[in-house]
Amino acid sequence: MRTTLIDSPFSNLDSIARALRHVGAELEVSADPSVLAAARRIVLPGVGSFAAAIKWLEGSGVAAALRDAVASGASLLGVCLGHQLLFEESDEMGEWKGLGFCSGRIEKFGSGVRVPKIGWNRVELTDDPLFDGIPRGASFYFVHSYRAVVVDRAQQIATAEYGGVFNAAVRNGRVTGVQFHPEKSSTAGLRLLRNYCGGA
Repeated sequence: MRTTLIDSPFSNLDSIARALRHVGAELEVSADPSVLAAARRIVLPGVGSFAAAIKWLEGSGVAAALRDAVASGASLLGVCLGHQLLFEESDEMGEWKGLGFCSGRIEKFGSGVRVPKIGWNRVELTDDPLFDGIPRGASFYFVHSYRAVVVDRAQQIATAEYGGVFNAAVRNGRVTGVQFHPEKSSTAGLRLLRNYCGGA
């Protein structure tokens, strides 16, 4: 099955495209809402501001296309900012509504820790198909100042610690998100992408 990577202005597209091709994905890159609405497996990458990203998604028609695709049974993986955009709302630079696929909101780390958080962090994984073959306490690479506060704990599939426990990955049906960068996370990250592209 083809994997469709969203060509957005708020992502490090080359890096994740290279990683997806490395794990054998048949990759198409597009920002065309008609292409995305018909896609069966989608990756939403992202870096930067939630506000700028959600404005682009809604204004371009990509947000509506993603909702149509998911409603039709497509899989969606959000990465870093793409993970945050899956949630209901964010308080970054004001109050913003997210895509609403997952229950919860995005908030800044507390004042007791340095932000942005940059570097490797141990992640506690649950028994989810996205993590098949990855050790429960594997480390992944993070770059972020905000994190998801998950309302529905049943959707939380991985956690990490930085000034307390925070959400590192989420799943709601065929919608998944990871706060870390799998494309920068060596063997464990590539295995995660391979799992997703294999239909996880």
